[in-house]
Amino acid sequence: NSNRVTMSSNVVSISERRNADAATNPIKTLQTLVSDDMGLVNELILDRMQSPVALIPELAGHLISSGGKRLRPMLTLASAQLLGYQGKRHIGLATAVEFIHTATLLHDDVVDESNMRRGKKTANLIWGNQPTVLVGDFLFSRAFELMVESDSLRVLKILSSTSAIITEGEVLQLTTANDLTTPEEKYLEVITAKTAVLFAAACEVAGVVSEQGRKVEEALDAYGKYLGIAFQLVDDTLDYSAKQATLGKEIG
Repeated sequence: NSNRVTMSSNVVSISERRNADAATNPIKTLQTLVSDDMGLVNELILDRMQSPVALIPELAGHLISSGGKRLRPMLTLASAQLLGYQGKRHIGLATAVEFIHTATLLHDDVVDESNMRRGKKTANLIWGNQPTVLVGDFLFSRAFELMVESDSLRVLKILSSTSAIITEGEVLQLTTANDLTTPEEKYLEVITAKTAVLFAAACEVAGVVSEQGRKVEEALDAYGKYLGIAFQLVDDTLDYSAKQATLGKEIG
């Protein structure tokens, strides 16, 4: 009986610890808050990545189904929820944001000649550079279709401008790669362009469709921007300190 009581108390202790961990993990908290809408986004992702050209959904699905956190679309959904938005346009916009992100990852892996992403072989390693770049272009095109369906020129302007800035950031990064003399200002310019602007746009577009006014949109944009900078700072730090097997991608 005493053994049974001890085992029971241990199980309760482990269960409580897991619940506490979930409660204090911001990603899990965010996933819980937007789980219903995220289910709709995942359905739309699967629908819009389809094509009669079989290699397109096969290659795109390899990365999309590889266990990413979907953080950027979750920011769109959470921002819409924060503002009490009752419509459905944020679902398409969250999907567009994820497609933009996925397309940039496919292109990045080609440029960086990466072999691992999210603990799996990269698409370029399996299928080659040409199909990977073209499927990335396909996902960009799907993202723009979804932007147009939002019926908002402002949303189209925000996300199209963001796509251009991300590319500028990637090109700028090529000029500073492995350069230990890169000044802090230039480094921050790179990570703002390649990462933070999409975080910012993901939040801001929810403000646009919620029709809460420019001050709210600007506040969401600023929040997303600084969250994105913090995210990339941590990611770059892990490149220096983590093991590849733990990080799930190539280090550097």
